[in-house]
Amino acid sequence: MRISMLTAGLLGLLLIALSAYVIAGRIKFKIDLGDGDNAAMQQRIRAQANFVEYVPLALILLMLVEYASIGPRWMSMAMGGALVAGRVLHAQGLMASSGATFGRFVGTNLTALVIVTGAIALLGRGAGVW
Repeated sequence: MRISMLTAGLLGLLLIALSAYVIAGRIKFKIDLGDGDNAAMQQRIRAQANFVEYVPLALILLMLVEYASIGPRWMSMAMGGALVAGRVLHAQGLMASSGATFGRFVGTNLTALVIVTGAIALLGRGAGVW
C-alpha cells in the first residue's frame, strides 16, 4: 500500500498548509471564529473545507483499489498523482480568486476522476466483473 501511504502523507502535509493559511487569515484579519463576513477569509476557509470534504473518500477509494490489486499498478499511481495534483491546483486556484480559475477547474475534475475511477473499479470487483 505504498502508493496510498505516499499519497496520504502528501495530502496530510497539504491539509496542514491549508490550515496554516486559515490561521494566518484569522491573525491578519483579526477574526477569531467564522469568517467575519470577510471575502478573503471565506476563500481561505473554503479552500480548507473543500479539501476536507473530498479527500477522505478519494483516499479510501484509492486505498481499497490498491489493497485489492485492481488493475495494473500504474492505475493506483495515476490515481494518487492525480489526487495530489488536483488538490494542489484546486487550492491554488481558490486562493487566487473567488471566481472560476484554471486551477479550480482542473483540480475539481482531477479529484472527480479519481473518485469515479475508484468507485467504478470497486463496484466492478464487488460485482465479480473483474
